[in-house]
Amino acid sequence: MARVCVIRQQVAWSPRAARAVAALVEAGHEVDLICLRTPGEPARERRDGVTVWRLAAPWANSGGLGQYTVGYGWFLVRAAALAGTLQLRRGFGLVQVNSLPDVLVFAAAVPRLFGARVLLDLQESTPEFFATKFGLAMRHPAVRAVVALEQLSISFADHVITPTAQLRDAFVRRGARADKIDVVMDGADESLFRRVPTAPTDPDRFTLISHGTIEERYGLDTAIGAVALLRDEIPGLRLAIYGDGSDVGRLRSLAADLGVTDRVSLSDGWVPAGELVRAISGADVGIVAMKRDAFRDLTLAGKMFDFIAMGIPMAVSRTRSVEEAFPVGCFERFESGDAADLAAAIRRLYADPAHRARLVAQATAAAEPYRWPNQRTRYLRTVDRLLRGRETRRLARR
Repeated sequence: MARVCVIRQQVAWSPRAARAVAALVEAGHEVDLICLRTPGEPARERRDGVTVWRLAAPWANSGGLGQYTVGYGWFLVRAAALAGTLQLRRGFGLVQVNSLPDVLVFAAAVPRLFGARVLLDLQESTPEFFATKFGLAMRHPAVRAVVALEQLSISFADHVITPTAQLRDAFVRRGARADKIDVVMDGADESLFRRVPTAPTDPDRFTLISHGTIEERYGLDTAIGAVALLRDEIPGLRLAIYGDGSDVGRLRSLAADLGVTDRVSLSDGWVPAGELVRAISGADVGIVAMKRDAFRDLTLAGKMFDFIAMGIPMAVSRTRSVEEAFPVGCFERFESGDAADLAAAIRRLYADPAHRARLVAQATAAAEPYRWPNQRTRYLRTVDRLLRGRETRRLARR
């Protein structure tokens, strides 16, 4: 088995990163994880069989373009220095780097120089993310510079994984080699997202639920607008939102302005996993209301797989990635950003329990290849192939 270093600037234990690290540990690899440090966390910790190294940021990585650029650059330099030091101590066989940003892959420069293979996990598409976040056209010089950095990052890595076929196609269309990129999708952690018994609730209550990061692009304002449109038609309708993010304040104000504060609840930040699973288990419908744009047309919301694993029917906004990954009949679909269309979808789901059951059955069948046990095999196969290639190259040098 090998020593593996995983580098991720964002929240270390995000679902995708956590699943990959757990798969590496279960396969017998020794794992070091380099990530950003948040207040209250130790700089070094041994957790779940992984040595976690946290780098404290000099400021919050948020705000304008300049602050994002400097924040990303600061972490890249610090992570590169730590990865190089650990390489000399531990002799990594593989370094996996999870975007964003793509150029974080260059933090693996020293390990690569000493023979480690480099796997880049392009979890998202930085050019589309950059363009939509800062309101720029894809042909803007700044976005074209990000495209160039994306392709340079792919060239530097020995191999690339990404969570959707749409992302892979976008990278290839911009110049990457198709045989260098594998799709490893984001299935749910089925050991966690399993339906549990819940206390009996009011039979007249009809609960919608959404969970995850709360940002404007996830369309929760559309969901609140739909609840307002249905408030008199479905008296027991409730919307529960679990998570945290920069859009919480705006959503609370919107619920107040629309007179639905008694119908809409937002958690006070992130909640323990067990509490979230109980809340989803007691809900009637999951809401996935992403705002459609060039970025969201390439990605799939992880919460979709959580709902599928737990047998929760969904109302899902139309994006290219959803329409290409799932056939018609898996969800009630609605137009992104259209509260009236979402209200109509909720109305159909509320009126027909048998229809909800059919949607669950069809979504479960369609998602079978995407389940993490299947994707885990694809992921570990890629890791093993890279490690075997490293060993073959090392022996050839003798």
